[in-house]
Amino acid sequence: MKKVGFLAVLTGFSVAGIGAAMATVYPVYTGYQGTNAAGQVVYLPTYATTTAVSRTVQTSVPNNAASPTRVTGSLPRVGSNATNAGRQYYEPADFDRLADSGLYVGFSVGYSASVSGSMIADYMNEQNAWFVPGAFQEAPFNTDSVIPLQLSVGASLNNDIRIDFGYLRYSGISYPTQIQSSDGVGGYVTATVEGGAVTANATMLNVYYNIDAYTGYLAGGMLRPYIGAGVGISLNTISDYVVYDNTFYSEMDPEWAGAGDLTGISDVYAYHNGGTSEQLAFMVEGGLSTDLDGGIRMDFFVRYTNLGRVRTSGSIIVSQTEWLGDGAGGEYPAPYDSVFHYTNWYESARLSTVDVGVRLRLQF
Repeated sequence: MKKVGFLAVLTGFSVAGIGAAMATVYPVYTGYQGTNAAGQVVYLPTYATTTAVSRTVQTSVPNNAASPTRVTGSLPRVGSNATNAGRQYYEPADFDRLADSGLYVGFSVGYSASVSGSMIADYMNEQNAWFVPGAFQEAPFNTDSVIPLQLSVGASLNNDIRIDFGYLRYSGISYPTQIQSSDGVGGYVTATVEGGAVTANATMLNVYYNIDAYTGYLAGGMLRPYIGAGVGISLNTISDYVVYDNTFYSEMDPEWAGAGDLTGISDVYAYHNGGTSEQLAFMVEGGLSTDLDGGIRMDFFVRYTNLGRVRTSGSIIVSQTEWLGDGAGGEYPAPYDSVFHYTNWYESARLSTVDVGVRLRLQF
């Protein structure tokens, strides 16, 4: 019995020793981090291993590898000039807030700070062209407040590039209210104009690129700069207009005129038929984008738009009062008006604008 008891005790110590040894076989993963009672991060030591008697036994000798360096503090703001290995840091909140993504529809309203274009008479070198009151000297457009409107539908290809189709309309432009018309003897007289409203309806494919990677965000991260360009077709229309010249043109001294001879012309009206022309149009734009609530982006922009040429249909009807000699040294207005029809006598001008405005984009 004593022998059996001794063996039992020996066996118990052996099992306990093996259990303790097996407890040290499970590895401690060096990447694991725990926290102490104060909530601080604790880096556990790394243990070396040795092989003996065909099994792995861990020792309590830590290696001397340095603990990872802990970096505190916030990253630089989106678009800042702080870099690391050639790459910029972005704060996720700002990056997401001003990111361009998904489909959108946009509407813009602007003001044309500058309208360029001068009407000229393409027939100015034609024979007897001076009989048709026209802008033989270039005359700039008459412009009231020109408010260009744009409707666009597009999508962002990535966070930097977006593309859209835009419909752009200009109105509030018209033929000049006064022109300098040739007097037929090398000079010019002033004629007045009524009508001639000009409208342009352009459809363009536009591409925009965010350049904050080069400039950084502005206004503390609230504004994102961009550039854009577009090309398309513009339908430019000028309505009918009337040019009135009240100059008296003398043809013959009444003292020398016989009865019924033409002595002069006055009250010349030239009725110009308007026209519509299809022209190549393009635009370049630069601006700043910001974010509003509800998925709405706002763009502040400056845009140059070239709409091509505005041109009449080439048809002009001239009505004038003729004065006839009475044979006694006097003259009188004829009881009729002389009417002439000219064809293929065009008047035209190139039209371009510089606009400032704001655009709202609703992103889906």
